[in-house]
Amino acid sequence: MLRALWRCRRVPALSPAAPPGPGPRIVPARGRKTRHDPPAKSKAARLKVPPPVDPEELVVVTERYRQHRLVLGALRAEFRAEVLQKKREALLSLEDSARLLEEHQRLMAWNEEENARQRARREERLRKEEEEQRRQKLKAAETQARKREAFLKEREKEVLRLQEEAKTFITLENLDARIEECLDNPHNHNFAIDKEGRIVKRTVLS
Repeated sequence: MLRALWRCRRVPALSPAAPPGPGPRIVPARGRKTRHDPPAKSKAARLKVPPPVDPEELVVVTERYRQHRLVLGALRAEFRAEVLQKKREALLSLEDSARLLEEHQRLMAWNEEENARQRARREERLRKEEEEQRRQKLKAAETQARKREAFLKEREKEVLRLQEEAKTFITLENLDARIEECLDNPHNHNFAIDKEGRIVKRTVLS
């Protein structure tokens, strides 16, 4: 910047008729284009392509940058904690350090009492929850046992009913006897009934 100001120093008059004294300074013009000027013809078709990036190198650089940030964050936190500790120690070293210490001890005692009370409430709540869960499990087990017992009884009744019905089944051993029984005791199922279910007409077996 000093060199540029030195270039802007006062220059001698271009003509001897120029009045002496302070006058305008000649500012050197740097031959650069503005952003609104068109590009040169030799660079009209040039495309700005970013330099290629090696993926492996990018991974390494990213990992190192992350580690760098972690280290700096840890150092900042350490320094911040140290500064806060020094401020706290300086505050305790004041004239009212005794009062602050007493207040701190009182608050710590109250905090311990509150923690003990909350711990007792939490333990009581957990105990009640465990008892409720145990009771729910026991109730569910009893309900399941009753359902299973009712299911077994129902199946047992069904088995007994099937056994009783099996006595009247027609098998190869009692086929002849059942045929003779049917022939000896014919039944006529060809009849008519009224609305009340009474038989009003029956055909005669031939």
